[in-house]
Amino acid sequence: MQNASSELAVVRVRHPLKLRLLRVSRVQPVTPHLLRIVLGGEDLADFVSASFDDHVKVLFPAPGQDRPTMPTLGPAGFVYADEAARPVMRDFTPRRFDPAARELELEFALHEAGPASDWARQAQVGHYLGIGGPRGSRVVAAGFAWHLLIGDDTALPAIARRLQELPATARAIAVLEVEDPGARIDFVTAAALQTHWCYRTGADPSADPPLLRAVRELQWPLDGDAGYAWAAGESGAIRAVRQHLLSERGIDKSRLHAAGYWKRGAQGAHEPLDD
Repeated sequence: MQNASSELAVVRVRHPLKLRLLRVSRVQPVTPHLLRIVLGGEDLADFVSASFDDHVKVLFPAPGQDRPTMPTLGPAGFVYADEAARPVMRDFTPRRFDPAARELELEFALHEAGPASDWARQAQVGHYLGIGGPRGSRVVAAGFAWHLLIGDDTALPAIARRLQELPATARAIAVLEVEDPGARIDFVTAAALQTHWCYRTGADPSADPPLLRAVRELQWPLDGDAGYAWAAGESGAIRAVRQHLLSERGIDKSRLHAAGYWKRGAQGAHEPLDD
């Protein structure tokens, strides 16, 4: 029989790195700000995604291409043919994988501009994307007494997947920042869930980010329980959220994971924010 500490462990799992060329099979709007792209192909036969915050590297076609230039794998990573145009790459969460149908769902937060948003807006059935990974998974046990999930639009796929995977015995609190009420989504979960939404529209740009303010205002009935906090979104806001959770809420570093999924003023930023 496992003891409590092992039951609540965070286990790291490594996966063989593989490149896959996948075809768009469906395009499904979720909200005016979020678009679901369903990808299929025989290359998904051995695809594995063991955790809700896994990431795959998505390779986009260049303008005028119907599919991206695909590298090969070398000892140090991706290898491209001489003078081959390197595709734009971004990190995405596998929202859902159906091994029987060999379908992988990705969800795109539609910003004003950017290669990922631009591609998603014009995506049609029959278009192609390249996928690399995931290279590894952080498997967070579902048996914690509570699960605090914090994020902006870019973290919605991971948070929605986590909530869908939690059992009925779990307690979850989600704090979410989106553009406006039209960007809210409905979560499917068996867990006891509290949701707290905040919005960028109308927010004072000189004040703290809406997400940080919402976390600060969160009533805290969690002391004394063994819980786990997860936060992802814009790097600056998530750094501030992480510091608040550590210094003012007393969450232990071992029970907190934070990541910057994007960075204001930068292209393609994605970074873990743990010490």
